[in-house]
Amino acid sequence: MGQVMFVVWRESVEALLVVGILYAWLKNGDENARRGLPYLWAGVGAGVLAAIALGAALVGFTEVLSGDAQDYFQTAIVLIACVLIVQMVLWMKKHGRTLKRDMEQSLQKSTQDANWWGITLLVTLAIAREGSETVIFLYGVGFGQSGHVAVTQVLAALIGLALAFLTFYVLQLGGKIFSWRLFFRVTEIMLLFLGAGLFETGVDKLIDKEFLPTIIDQVWNTSGMLDDSSTFGSLVATLTGYRAHPALMNLIAYAVYWAVVYLLMRRAQRPVAQRQAGRAA
Repeated sequence: MGQVMFVVWRESVEALLVVGILYAWLKNGDENARRGLPYLWAGVGAGVLAAIALGAALVGFTEVLSGDAQDYFQTAIVLIACVLIVQMVLWMKKHGRTLKRDMEQSLQKSTQDANWWGITLLVTLAIAREGSETVIFLYGVGFGQSGHVAVTQVLAALIGLALAFLTFYVLQLGGKIFSWRLFFRVTEIMLLFLGAGLFETGVDKLIDKEFLPTIIDQVWNTSGMLDDSSTFGSLVATLTGYRAHPALMNLIAYAVYWAVVYLLMRRAQRPVAQRQAGRAA
């Protein structure tokens, strides 16, 4: 339940940020710009419907599959979700500083050309991107994997959505203590740990299917301190990749994941540092 709440909260805040930027630009613009507001909301609706359709397709596909085919499909989705999380964090590292400016430039061009459906397309793609990532992340942490959605999962998603609106409101108020920059920095770290948890889940499934060897079945056992099969331990395992009694392959995979993330983050920060150095010169 906690995993579902976190994913919906984080991704919904990002989607609200996108809509907020576009809405503020159109609302505070001239009369011509305000004509684009209905097309903005049409794009939001289309993006949400696209995400819902993807979610329904994933759940429906699970019902069709059975046995090993279902296990392979779920393993693939878990690993895809892990890759998407890392990719999203890297994308925000590269484009987060210019996101507002880039979107406003696209809107300005559309309004100048009276290309109102271009606004709808821009918003649809932005919301559908966030929504599709949310759907895949949720499926990766178990949402709908059984072929139906539990009431507790729906409740967790609604709580996460409510928290997202509250967070967006607080962030809009500004302030140095709880700023957008701090929010994204903290949640990027949390997302990378969630990616590690999904990667470990995928490795576990591949070990169960004997695609990967354990090498050593159990390196240690910390179940007495924190059992990963308990309610709290399961949440920690999903959000961090923690294992109470990991196989050596789990440890190797965990180390490889963070090594790759470190190298990718270093690579993503270079262009940002170069641009800052260029502006300073």
